[in-house]
Amino acid sequence: MFTRFKGLIAKRTKGIGIEIAPERINIAQLRKQGQGFKLAALSSTEVPEGIFQEGKIADAPALAELIKMALAESKIKVQNVATAVSGREAVVRVIPVPAELDDRELREMVLDHEAGLYLPFPREEADVDYQKLGFFTDEDGIEKVQVLLVATPKEITNSYIETFREAGLTIDVLEISSFALIRTIREQLRQFGPQEAAVLVDIEFDSTEIAIIVDGVPQFSRTVPIGTFQLQSALNRAMNLPTSRSTETLQAMTIPNTPVDNVRSGATGINPGMAALVRVLGELADELRRSIDFYLNQSENLEVAQLLLAGPGGGIGQLDEFFTQRLSLPTTQVDPVAALSLEVTEEISPVQRPGLGVVLGLGLREV
Repeated sequence: MFTRFKGLIAKRTKGIGIEIAPERINIAQLRKQGQGFKLAALSSTEVPEGIFQEGKIADAPALAELIKMALAESKIKVQNVATAVSGREAVVRVIPVPAELDDRELREMVLDHEAGLYLPFPREEADVDYQKLGFFTDEDGIEKVQVLLVATPKEITNSYIETFREAGLTIDVLEISSFALIRTIREQLRQFGPQEAAVLVDIEFDSTEIAIIVDGVPQFSRTVPIGTFQLQSALNRAMNLPTSRSTETLQAMTIPNTPVDNVRSGATGINPGMAALVRVLGELADELRRSIDFYLNQSENLEVAQLLLAGPGGGIGQLDEFFTQRLSLPTTQVDPVAALSLEVTEEISPVQRPGLGVVLGLGLREV
């Protein structure tokens, strides 16, 4: 039994949300205000190269120092934090189990028996959590209950716990980043019916997390190794510029409304940098299509209602129009600030807003 990985059922305590990623640390503190929330603090601190390697924490002491510095600069004094593990390091599955099991039997079956069937790593090396969802009747007429199973390798979980311990903080919520993002846009997801899927496309620094959501629950997830760094690098190479971790140029760009056939043939009529950027975005669109087709082929009477763009790359100008045209699916850029009716003291630009979904969702856990 594991008691630290509490992303699904943890109680709320007063603290802050801290999102750590290969290129940045985001911190958010929310306060309840009337029927809504107020953003009490928001900050972002750059993470130098080398602290993360292949998406994993490689230098916990250095990262802990950055967290302490970020909190000091924000004048935030707390003990408890909510944070999140990248989806690429996690296993998320919805599994059926017999409905007649009591809570103790269910726990034993999920943690001791079922979990090992779905993990790509040994069960003894995993931290596992679960939550009961709804009941259903299978094709043989047997009543079952769906269970959301979540697991990460212990080495990943331990690296987060150790990092925050060195920063003088206690993790009281550790969850998967897509869960935090789903919490932020929960009201938006409620517009879709039980036979409609929303595809959450979280474009992060060095990867994109794809999650197919039905009834507010992630049914399928996949990581694609294309993120803002790969997009910026393609742009820099085409323009003969040096490689850089900074994606400021990318954030300021607007994707042209270029017909798909022109992109594939190279007859775009746009500068080499933009053409290179559009080609990589086309590769990402192709990966999205493969993920969607794979899931739909296993699901009856289900259709994709909308793509939701999130993450630091989700706010690129007209990226929603690009994917709408490329995939023939309605696409929108999420706005976590509007989704939460969040009161802010300083305006947050539309380009930045999609990248705040995870940290605001973590902040909600600590209100």
